[in-house]
Amino acid sequence: MIGAFELGLIYGVMALGVYLTFRVLQFPDLTVDGSFTTGAAVAAAMITAGQNPIVATLAAAGAGLVAGIVTGVLHTKGRIDGLLAGILTMIALWSVNLRIMGGPNVTLLREETVMTPLREAGLLGSSWLVPVIFFVAVMILKLIVDWFLTTDLGLAIQATGNNKQMIRSLGTDTDGTTILTLALSNGLVGLCGALVAQYQGFADISMGIGLILVGLASVILGQAVIGQRFIFLASLAVVVGAVIYRIIIFVALQVGLDPNDMKFITAALVVIALLLPRWGLLKRIPSWRDLRGGRTRVPEAKGT
Repeated sequence: MIGAFELGLIYGVMALGVYLTFRVLQFPDLTVDGSFTTGAAVAAAMITAGQNPIVATLAAAGAGLVAGIVTGVLHTKGRIDGLLAGILTMIALWSVNLRIMGGPNVTLLREETVMTPLREAGLLGSSWLVPVIFFVAVMILKLIVDWFLTTDLGLAIQATGNNKQMIRSLGTDTDGTTILTLALSNGLVGLCGALVAQYQGFADISMGIGLILVGLASVILGQAVIGQRFIFLASLAVVVGAVIYRIIIFVALQVGLDPNDMKFITAALVVIALLLPRWGLLKRIPSWRDLRGGRTRVPEAKGT
């Protein structure tokens, strides 16, 4: 269970990136599947080459940022559909990642990583101190994202997602805001890939397959539970959603489900989270706002 919390908080970094494109920019970015592996590949390759793990992790975030820029340029300057632009970048990154790693995988088990101090202290997966440390780190990153979205540039990005034609008529460079958001999003995804690779002790060419579903599941599950009325709540929700997702996967494995079924379970979670609000079923579940003052919301009777 502790390991599920640890991984959930690490994947919360990726969920913040997906939140920027999926919710804020309203952009269906599939680059995530490739940029996650790119971050892991860059970090693993640099660490095995003797580079400082912190420098390698930052370089991984930079590599993800470049991947996002490529998708953004294809979409804005090349006038390629956003979904197709992400797919093209993702496919291209498969070959790029193989080149970076020099093969299908790279092991980090005997290398110095950012997780080494925690692993040598015997804390990973065995002490609640590590989830607390990860939580503080992710919250700091979350607050930075919150602050950025309240700046003039951040407000322009939100406006681009809400009504691109309107904000363009006011003189905002929507191409620039789109490229910037995709870059920041994939930079966070690349950072997450680097952290996951160092946490698990290896980087693999297939580790990013289907990751966009994990990100969407985190965003949708979290915001179904906490809501998205304010930026602070919306960004907190995606981190909570990432933890909830990992706990669900942990429970599924504990009850004996086949690990090969996890992608199906993820897809099912996303479908359920999307359909429940439309069916009105979530209205019957007391939210944290209703329980905050010791009150439980009672649905109104029809005709009253």
